[in-house]
Amino acid sequence: MGERDDPGTIGRRVQRLRVERGLTQRQLAEPVYTPAYVSTLESGRVRPSDDALRHLAGRLGVAFDELATGRSARLVTELRLRLTEAQRVFTVGEAEAAAEQYAELLVEAETQELAGEQAAALLGLGECALETGELVAGRQYFERAEACLAGAPLLARVPALRGRAVAHYLAGELRYAVYLLETTLDELNRGGLHDPDALLLLYSSAIGPYMDMGAHARAAQAAELALALAPQSGDPALVARMHRSVARTLVAEGRLAEADASLAKAAELYRSLQIRTELAHCHWMRGYVYAQDGQLERAEAELREALGMLSAKRAALYSSQVAVELADVLHRRGESDEAAALLHGVLDDLSPERGAVHSAAAHRLLGIIAEDARRTEDAEEHYVRALSLLERAGAAGDLADLCRLLGDLLRRTGRVEAALDAYRTGLGHRTAPGTTTLGPAPAQPPL
Repeated sequence: MGERDDPGTIGRRVQRLRVERGLTQRQLAEPVYTPAYVSTLESGRVRPSDDALRHLAGRLGVAFDELATGRSARLVTELRLRLTEAQRVFTVGEAEAAAEQYAELLVEAETQELAGEQAAALLGLGECALETGELVAGRQYFERAEACLAGAPLLARVPALRGRAVAHYLAGELRYAVYLLETTLDELNRGGLHDPDALLLLYSSAIGPYMDMGAHARAAQAAELALALAPQSGDPALVARMHRSVARTLVAEGRLAEADASLAKAAELYRSLQIRTELAHCHWMRGYVYAQDGQLERAEAELREALGMLSAKRAALYSSQVAVELADVLHRRGESDEAAALLHGVLDDLSPERGAVHSAAAHRLLGIIAEDARRTEDAEEHYVRALSLLERAGAAGDLADLCRLLGDLLRRTGRVEAALDAYRTGLGHRTAPGTTTLGPAPAQPPL
């Protein structure tokens, strides 16, 4: 329950409880202590021993811990049970309802001065904010959780650090997200803190930013390490999330059947755990795999399923991202008008600070649709917007292809010098495939 309060606080608490129960100092003291001792204790002039506190707690009808710290052991246990219930509500996809519960629990934890429970409530609020697309609020919740755990070991702070990294990643700040994840991984591994759940959480979270930055070699390495750690993890939800992340590297390597198998494992785990939002992410990723394999009908079905599930749970940012990928499949199936309408409908939910990579993908696809319709000026405008978004995010993985599209458009319209500039920009991002200007890779765990 933590350290006991100072003598003055304990004395005032004893006096308040004694008066509430209608006891005199003599009645409280007998038969072991004197009224004078109780008077001295209530004035804060003596530090009571454990034996004295146990005697007084028994006479006052409260627990020893409650008298020593002001916290009821029963209330703390109930608070932890309610935190678990809020987590259950979140995992079934009710992020807004879970956020309300976490907010109430945070106030209670602050009143009780329970740092661990405050951090748990703040982590829950951060995850809910990510789910609903409130990235700034989410990052602030994770920062506050870190502050609550400032004196705790690094392992205890990993979920907050990871949450902050994901918030930066979704906001388009890829390089800083990778910095946070790699720094934490390096510190854990160099310090011999080889906790499987913590490492699995961090490696799985690093795959997405690595892929978007074009750091395919590091993404593949992170996937290999995550797969090796998975059998040691005691958290099935974490293992399922890992399978979903690893599928991205398998797709990049052309190993589509293995990617689909990895996603099937994740989906099975999420169904057994009844985690609907993560299950929606599995449908999303499977749709992406099928699209890469040219199975457009199956891809459309999976993406529509994911979009329906995420929209029903008001996961606004993720819904917008799925809509962009669904629009790409629709365009490839010849449904360009529906694709364009879908893209225009979600662009308001995306911005340079909120889903920058998918916002760029939306503008890229709108540019292609406009170019197909011979609306050259519209196409160029969309390509330039996409280029700006990707450069700001450092998403080198998609920049080269976009520069090629823009260069081809400029060349066809007679602007040869501008086209050459676009091609040179693209070549700059192809000079070292699979690498970035990231520093040395973090230390690895012994496996």
